[in-house]
Amino acid sequence: MKSRRMFWQIAEKIESLIKSGAYSPGSRLPPERELADTFQVSRPTIREAIIALEVMGLVEVKTSSGVYVLEPKVDQVEEEGREISAFELTQARALVEGEAAALAALSISDEELNSLKHTLEVMESGIGAEKADREFHLIISKATRNNAILLAVKKFWTLRDTLPQIQNAYANVCSQSDKDRLNEHKAIFNALKKKDAQAARAAMHSHFNRLINALFELNEKQALEEVRKKTSQTRDLYSLRHLVG
Repeated sequence: MKSRRMFWQIAEKIESLIKSGAYSPGSRLPPERELADTFQVSRPTIREAIIALEVMGLVEVKTSSGVYVLEPKVDQVEEEGREISAFELTQARALVEGEAAALAALSISDEELNSLKHTLEVMESGIGAEKADREFHLIISKATRNNAILLAVKKFWTLRDTLPQIQNAYANVCSQSDKDRLNEHKAIFNALKKKDAQAARAAMHSHFNRLINALFELNEKQALEEVRKKTSQTRDLYSLRHLVG
């Protein structure tokens, strides 16, 4: 089990390097021996990590040539998420991440709690808050010790980061509520620190409840603005101002 967790950790590190651009699409990953030295693990662990990355569709292994980074399948993500709204995504996140928080409260380590605390400090500084927000939720997902939950939460973030309709909705809401988001994250952290599963679930639900209500308010505001715009256009079309005076 320990070996399995190790290769998964290495796969995640390489995945992060790919997403950061350190290993660009089309480029070849360093040789197995070099990767083993870089991450201070055995070569069999590297081989297992590469297999995991290949299954995830991030790399392609070419016999006698090497391991190559694949182009991200953005089109596939957009096709799958074409009909998904910000409301649906937020509701799904609340359901899954609420239970993830409750589960993590029972198994989270001191090291993971320290990592969560660091993300709160980054968010409070206002520099790199969005990245810290993402990391906060992924740390909790990892702390569940359930790779299926971790994969689901990663998928949620992929949808959030790649679908224009969700990107726009979240950007408008999050930019207006940095303080609320920070306080909600602190409440989740405190519940996890106390190992209180029920409180962690409730705090996570409260976080997403505020977010979905903010999305509704934004939607209503945009709808009202659209009505006003159409009314103004109609008024201009039928106005008799040019006949009066």
